[in-house]
Amino acid sequence: MAVKAIVGANWGDEGKGKIIDYLASDADFVVRFQGGRNAGHTIINEYGKNVMHLLPSGVFYPEIINILGPGVALDMEGFLDEFKMLKEQNVNPRIIISDRAQIVLPFHLLFDKYEEIRLGEDRFGSTQKGIAPFYADKYMKIGIRVSDISDRDFLIKRLERSLSAKNILFEHYYNNPPLNPETIAEELIAMYRKVEPFICNTTPLLNRAVCENKNILLEGQLGALRDPDHGIYPFTTSSSTLAGFATVGAGIPPHTIKNIICVTKAYSTCVGAGPFVTEIDGEESNDIRDRGGDSGEYGATTGRPRRIGWFDAVATKYGCLLQGATEVALSMLDVLGYLKEIPLCTGYEIDGKVTTEFPCNLELIKAKPVYEFHKGWRCNISGIDNFAELPYEAQQYINRIEELIKVPIRYISVGPKREEIIQK
Repeated sequence: MAVKAIVGANWGDEGKGKIIDYLASDADFVVRFQGGRNAGHTIINEYGKNVMHLLPSGVFYPEIINILGPGVALDMEGFLDEFKMLKEQNVNPRIIISDRAQIVLPFHLLFDKYEEIRLGEDRFGSTQKGIAPFYADKYMKIGIRVSDISDRDFLIKRLERSLSAKNILFEHYYNNPPLNPETIAEELIAMYRKVEPFICNTTPLLNRAVCENKNILLEGQLGALRDPDHGIYPFTTSSSTLAGFATVGAGIPPHTIKNIICVTKAYSTCVGAGPFVTEIDGEESNDIRDRGGDSGEYGATTGRPRRIGWFDAVATKYGCLLQGATEVALSMLDVLGYLKEIPLCTGYEIDGKVTTEFPCNLELIKAKPVYEFHKGWRCNISGIDNFAELPYEAQQYINRIEELIKVPIRYISVGPKREEIIQK
């Protein structure tokens, strides 16, 4: 296996958690390399259904070392809540937090909330987990690393520096009371004492593992279309969702990644605002939303109903290109088993011209989907474990997607459980 990156091809919510949980049976390490609690990976296995918002998806294997890398936005309270949840289920994960990971602070959450309220109808659809304010502070060099909390005086100085300007905004822009740096420091120190046993310098640990040819899975959050440089800006997240960032956020050399598995659904979903070319509504979308996954197509973090669309080969080809995908995992194929006919978007019509290239936003807003239609298989495929045993119509649908996105489809999910995956 060596080093593999598992990343999203689309808007997020593609089913990465299940693929990582499936592949982790052969892994030595699973590493989250970016993002924070602003998205969730849903996993269904012998422990039942669990949603990991921050913890890596290898936590259900007691022999695996799970790492929150330097690129992660560490919400200490969220980490402790998830760890407690697992312990209550008799799951005993091995987890390490990089001492270079930075902390999501209480005022990051407040800024996220206040700004979405201020924007009103123009809001970005933030999950309000403090992610954008966190990364803003990180790149303004006023963030706080988890290791910084061990020194109270140093921590208060850093908080005072950060809050000197923020408190003016809280009072005079958002009409809310200012924050006390010493009060925040005491809260952080109390949580740090609980998190401290998990903290270490993960960089030499992972690099030794690379030299020893250990099997490492790098776990991405959200998908290529949410990348701030290459995605549908400004309807993006605040950290790079691409496999190219995976070694940066994990702390290993870039040449170590040998395989990049890009995950995409057999149809499209989107949580949050922004252009969504193949979007459908009404009864069509409700049918898929109610059938999707173990409990329907609702955001794992927000609970919001996901926007639904047909498979978008233009967007997915672009996402696979950005990710440098060597193979694709196609999830949720079983959900489409009720349909007589399945639309498949093969191009966009923009100002009367058809393109198969994913455009920038001003053109994307004008894009209309160009569909071809495939006959449905009209049966339950969840018990099938061999590609050749799939209905002919399902095979044709998969093969056509593979042809359009120009990357081989290796894994096909035919049900919500860990074992319900076909290797093609």
